[in-house]
Amino acid sequence: MVILFDQYNLPENIYEIIFATKQQVIVAKMLIEEMKAKEGEIGKTEMSMFATALHDGVDVETSADEKFGVKKTTNISYNKRQFYDRILTPMKTMGLIDYDLYKKTYKLSEKFNKNMMRIGLMWLQEYRKPPRPFLFKRK
Repeated sequence: MVILFDQYNLPENIYEIIFATKQQVIVAKMLIEEMKAKEGEIGKTEMSMFATALHDGVDVETSADEKFGVKKTTNISYNKRQFYDRILTPMKTMGLIDYDLYKKTYKLSEKFNKNMMRIGLMWLQEYRKPPRPFLFKRK
């Protein structure tokens, strides 16, 4: 997965940097909140039940107007297969969520933070390398 962001216009939350659509942002937030409510870890069956509930449709409160605190209820329906392909799998590959093969549980992880720091260090190493001349061949 590729994360593209504008350093001058960073969104307020991490989900808007990682996911492309508003619906994906809402579903990812819902998943993380569900996992936090269960002490950061849920089983394979619970994840399947969460995905099925999304597939069937869930009512979610969204803020219609931030200034006045107006809340609006919308129904979110997300295909179960697309949930696994577009939400859960990218979150696992980026290190936001870990899957324990032995316990068959999904767990919130700090690996994303460590990977982002490692990427920053890789950039610093590249930035500090001395220039290397390229030879351009003329035709």
